[in-house]
Parts: sequence; C-alpha cells; structure tokens
Amino acid sequence: MLKKLSHDRNKPEKTGCGCLFDDRSADLAAAAGIGGPASVSLAEAHFPAPFKEGLEYSSPARGTWNIVHTGMLIPESHEIFVCAEGCLRGVVLTAAEMDGMGRYSAIEVRENNVLEGGMEELMIDGVADVLEKLPYRPKAILIFINCQHFFLAYDQDYVFDTLRKRFPDIDFDDCYMIPTLRKSGITPDQKMRIQMYELLKPQPFDDSLINIIGSNRKVFADSEIYDIAASAGKKIVQIHDSNTYEEYQNMARAPFNIYIEPLAKNSAERLEKRLGQKYAYLPAFFRYDRIDENYRKLAEYCGITAIDTSGLRAEADKALAEVKDLIGDTPVAIDYSFTFEIMSLVRLLLEHGINVREIFADGFAAEDEEDFRWVQKNYPDIRVSSCVRPEMRFADRQRDGRYLALGQKAAYFTGTDHFVNVVEGGGDEGLYYGYKGIVRIAELMKEAFMEPKDMKTIIQRKGRGVKSVI
Repeated sequence: MLKKLSHDRNKPEKTGCGCLFDDRSADLAAAAGIGGPASVSLAEAHFPAPFKEGLEYSSPARGTWNIVHTGMLIPESHEIFVCAEGCLRGVVLTAAEMDGMGRYSAIEVRENNVLEGGMEELMIDGVADVLEKLPYRPKAILIFINCQHFFLAYDQDYVFDTLRKRFPDIDFDDCYMIPTLRKSGITPDQKMRIQMYELLKPQPFDDSLINIIGSNRKVFADSEIYDIAASAGKKIVQIHDSNTYEEYQNMARAPFNIYIEPLAKNSAERLEKRLGQKYAYLPAFFRYDRIDENYRKLAEYCGITAIDTSGLRAEADKALAEVKDLIGDTPVAIDYSFTFEIMSLVRLLLEHGINVREIFADGFAAEDEEDFRWVQKNYPDIRVSSCVRPEMRFADRQRDGRYLALGQKAAYFTGTDHFVNVVEGGGDEGLYYGYKGIVRIAELMKEAFMEPKDMKTIIQRKGRGVKSVI
C-alpha cells in the first residue's frame, strides 16, 4: 500500500539533498520506491551520472526542440504522424504553435487497427488520402511511426515500397516517435538527426563546400568559423540555408561534414557510409585551448595555416570582464539545455570570476569530464541538481536576492526573471559558436541582468517559440 501523502505545503523541511522541499517530497520518493538525493554538492557528485534513474518529472520549461521542429527543417516536406490519439496531442500542438499546420497531417491508430491487424493498409491508404487532399505537392513525406508499430511487428518495407511505387515523384522518409527507446540504443532525437539527411542522394563532390550537420539552429553569422573556411576558398552550408528541396539536395555535394552536437554523431557516421562524406567533430567548446584545437583541425582539412586567435581571446576576455564588473558576486545558475558543453562553460565563467553557484543537469557528456574534475576540485561547494527527479516537483524555487540564470530550466528552478533565453547553444541569431559566440553570450548575460523577462510565459513555448523553420 502506498503511504498517504501529506498535503500541508506550509511546513518545508531540509532534506538530505540540500535543496528546500516541502514534506511531500520525501513521501513521494518513498511511495515511488526510489531513493538517493535530487541535489548534491559538486564534491559529492559522481561523473557522468550524479543521480539515480527512476520515476521522472517534467518541468514546464519547454524551449528545447523536438522531432516535429527538426523534421520541418527539410524544405518542401510534409510530416505525417501515424499514432494513437493520446500520442498525437503533443505533436499537433507543437505544429500548431509554430504555425506549421499546413505541413502537418496525422493518421490516427485506433483499437480495431491493433486488434484486427491491417496496420499496413491503414498507413498506405492514410498517406494516399493525405496526398490527395493536400493543396500542394510535397517533394518529400516524413512518416513518423510509433511504439505500436514495433509491438505489432508490422511490415515496414512493404509499406514504404508500396508508397514509393505509387508516388514515384515523392521521396519518403521513415521517422520515429518512440519514447520506449529513449534510454536504450539510439534515442528518437538522435534518430531524427540521421533521418533529416537520409533523403540526400549521391552527387559528384564539390571541394569548395563544407557542411555543418545535425544542429537545430544555424551557426550564427558572426562566428569566425565562416571566415576560416572562406580564407581557404570554401563555403559552409547548413540545412537552414535551403529554401527549396533542390537546394537541400546540394548538401550531398560536400565532401566533408562538421558536426557540433554530440547527438549528431550517428548522422555523420551514416553519411560517411552512405555518401562517402568524411567528417570531424568540432563541439561548441568554451575553453580557449579547445576552441583553438577545433580551428586547427578545420585549417588542416582546408590546407591552410591555423589562425592567430590572440585577438579573439582578448575580445572574449574583455566581454566576460564587463559581465563580472556589472553583476559582481550575483549568483549564477546554468542548466544542461543551455549548451551541450555545460562544464566547459561553467569553467570559463569561474575562471573569469563569475559566481556560478548552481548547475541543473542529470548527466554529463564524456568530453565534460576534464572540466568536471577541474570544477569539482576547485569549487566543490557548487550544487548540482537534477531536472527530472520527482522531488524537483516540490523544490523551493525561491532564492535569496537576484539570481542570473543561463537557460530556461535554471530560470524555472531558481524562480528568476533574469535569465538568458538560450536553448541548445543558440538564440534568435543562431547557435553561438567560437570566440564570437562567447562574446555574444556575455552580452546576453548583461542584458538579462539589467532587463527581466516574463519567465513563466516564455518557458512554456515549445522550441523556444521557434518559427524560423517555416
């Protein structure tokens, strides 16, 4: 029998995790059969996973992208989700919020389709019906299947072979909305970053082109990465540059791919196997030596001498010094959704005297370990808190004095309206990359400190309120 949960929210208590919770949090953990803290000092934190997995809580910070947003990046494509009604609710709301309903359709899987079979006919007839009723002819159809298809062992090859024969002028891409795979093998997000390039057809290579693949946002225009490529007579191409399906297909002409986000690793490997495109992993690091190493690798591929970054370093140092002068010892919180290289950024800020006090993350990437150990040794009292442990539902989100947050989840959990609204390393201008990216983030920190935002309204918008993909 589950223990009766207390409903007296007026008696907060300190739990062993060091965060302030009301008395329901411990009862919730006991009732759910889970254990371990939801917040620890960095000295106590284990790498790469500080917290025990189990029942999860989802905060109302919705700014991260999902598979609907990512699929929309393929120009002149149309998405069709084949799911049960309950599953469709979330994706249709995403499409509606981003003004993308004209590029979205759904085929509802009902109980009789599961019990009586005929899933293949449902999909084929449903897609055909969608195509007959669309006011335009899409160049590509992205069909999103769900968990039920795998449970029922439907014949996917038959479905897609039939559709390709019936509609030879349209390319069909198999995409996946399968949350049951979220923690085993390739996640739906990683799979989507593979499928967004699966429609590219082999073409002769053009040595003047370099792709950046797998990022939901385009690298912002001021990044020095463009200048490095241009100095070698090369042009950087991203899916965001494509206004037509033909322009998207031109990405197959690049002999070399760069991927910035770890979630795109499988995509780069697949493109090398399928199209012969070589690749390099050049993450959005914040440590200067690692940024220089990225640029050395790029220069080596381009056949040029590595650039002198001393001036760029000085510019970044100056921008961070201005942040420190403005905010003083104001406590800073940062969450994992702000950047894929969270500990690299934490270390950079600490080395410039900025008072990072809280980190919200449930796990760290392998390349974070060196920076994690450095911060752990030099700043052991910094707190690391989970974003998904169920206790966080009842965490006290009030902090003494003004907090400056980097990321929506950090803003939510610290209850501050002073936050930098960046998700997955990017804002309105794109993904902040390299030294100029650091300068821009520093500017956004100053703006956030001086000008509060309506946190509760902003963080509820999916995909950071993105409309740029339409």
